[in-house]
Amino acid sequence: MRVLLVEDEKQLGIEIKDFLEREGYICNWSQNLKDASEKLAINPYDFVLLDLGLPDGNGLDLINEINAYQEDVSIIILTARSEVNDKIEGLQQGADDYLSKPFSLLELKARMQAIARRKGGWNNNLLEIGAFQMDLNSKLVSHGKVEIPLTNKEFRLLHFLMINKNRVLNRFQLAEHLWGDHLDDDHQSNYIDVHIKNIRKKMGALADVDWLETVRGLGYKIRK
Repeated sequence: MRVLLVEDEKQLGIEIKDFLEREGYICNWSQNLKDASEKLAINPYDFVLLDLGLPDGNGLDLINEINAYQEDVSIIILTARSEVNDKIEGLQQGADDYLSKPFSLLELKARMQAIARRKGGWNNNLLEIGAFQMDLNSKLVSHGKVEIPLTNKEFRLLHFLMINKNRVLNRFQLAEHLWGDHLDDDHQSNYIDVHIKNIRKKMGALADVDWLETVRGLGYKIRK
């Protein structure tokens, strides 16, 4: 799951980013509106954690832009306790929740999980995909009573595509999800094609997998 953190306080930003990455999230960090806007234009996100008091403007100005680029993204406002009106305005503009500083990182994680459950997202234990079922607890994909022997990376890749249904993800984005900060070479992205081929072969032996589409010149997506 990919997160954009928009926070100008350096120490807080480091703490949140480190925490989320330890919890298995991919976290990009922007310290101003301009950089956040550039990241939103080129990367898909599941969550935006949005500070309001930024050096080049009010974080509220970014909400309409977030919704314009990525309609399925969830927004949590990070704000000082005194900014009540800004909290209300942010929620009215489409933010999903807010946290008042200082806050517990465990509470942040719990709020994110609650939003994901409410929206029917990645935190469901059982997901349906075509004629297949994905069990996030056991890390298994099955067709009826037949288990499909996906590798760990194949499972993670398929899950990442699932939680981004109808969203085209390029090879570098998929590779970054699998290897994170250890992605140091564009050649890693070539392995994505191999993983996709293996997923299609293993699952396609049991049922149609035409929902897993190749978007020529762009990447891959799962069609709803």
